[in-house]
Amino acid sequence: MLPDLERLIHLQEIESKAAVAAKAIAEAPGRIAALDALLQGATTALDTAKHALAENKTRRGLVDKDLAAVQQRQGKYKDQLMQVKTNDEFRAMQHQIDAAAVEVGVQEEKSLINMMEADDINATIKKAAAALKAAQAKVGTERGAIEQDVIVQQGVVTECATARERLVAGLNDKGLIDTFGRIAKVRGTAVARAEGERCTVCQVRLRPAVFVHVLKNDQIVQCDSCNRILYFIPPKPGAPAAPATPDAPVQ
Repeated sequence: MLPDLERLIHLQEIESKAAVAAKAIAEAPGRIAALDALLQGATTALDTAKHALAENKTRRGLVDKDLAAVQQRQGKYKDQLMQVKTNDEFRAMQHQIDAAAVEVGVQEEKSLINMMEADDINATIKKAAAALKAAQAKVGTERGAIEQDVIVQQGVVTECATARERLVAGLNDKGLIDTFGRIAKVRGTAVARAEGERCTVCQVRLRPAVFVHVLKNDQIVQCDSCNRILYFIPPKPGAPAAPATPDAPVQ
């Protein structure tokens, strides 16, 4: 194989590896932000539930206060009932007692509803606390893993940059690096494997004369369609020819 062609193939491998690492580094802040949002959401949910319980407690205090006042008034009416002297006074006082009894019933129903709400809120608090604990564990584990991966990927980027410099320095035709760069800028990848008379990336059939040159791997040949630099990998002895499949999405 032409040495420069082999170098370009290796360069594409390095560039692809560096691109994957760079993508991981670029996505890390977003992944960490998502974890922070998860934790904040769980914290907010628990705080909201606790606030609802505090409000429920305040309402319960007011209901209990109103209930005690009505019961006290009801007791007072009953005491006064024993002191009335006429039927009219008796009926009037009995009416006051009945009205107080109705109000007691209303306040007791409010108290019951309040207690049921408190039970529901306490259940919500329990679930929210468990969710927060799970979120804290998830964030603690995954945030550290992401940060560690960033360090690893930064090392990969550095290694790829060094390897790239070495490969570029070894090119006999220095102009090829410009060609490589122009194609990669437009297509994403600059080198593609040819197989079955097709470019395996764009899947366009090559002219027979072009494919013949690609088979030799002794010169730089570009795809007529996507302009990528083509190379050919001979099948192993006795192995059937593999069908042409894309190495990457069509660009």
